[in-house]
Amino acid sequence: MTVSLPLVAVLGIIAWAAIKFLGIRLWVAVVIALFGFYLAHSFLAPAIDDSTRNGVDIVNGTHT
Repeated sequence: MTVSLPLVAVLGIIAWAAIKFLGIRLWVAVVIALFGFYLAHSFLAPAIDDSTRNGVDIVNGTHT
């Protein structure tokens, strides 16, 4: 049986847990999210995307 979760859902759960249990303030999480949107439109976006995909492939065991 395979369970599939989108990466954004996993990151959302981690962010919620950090705010709830680690005491990270909401405005800090918002600033980090906005920084992510900024990075998505920069020259680093392809490298970040490739690294994320490779990391997910390694975790899933599909990396060749």
